[in-house]
Amino acid sequence: MTDKKAAKSADKATLQVKLVRSINGTRESHRATVRGLGLRKVHSVSTLEDTPAVRGMINKVSYLVQVI
Repeated sequence: MTDKKAAKSADKATLQVKLVRSINGTRESHRATVRGLGLRKVHSVSTLEDTPAVRGMINKVSYLVQVI
């Protein structure tokens, strides 16, 4: 049963997102979005599933992050 779950997760597309600018001086909602993407410090990288929700979060803080 765990093999099926591993196979399903391997089929999903992923995105790597990198925080390239500091969140200092940004809106609180933008800071929360960056944290929701799993990013903490500048130059940190997070691997996420390619879903519409994640793409919307990336679009919201596009001036702070870079898709690798």
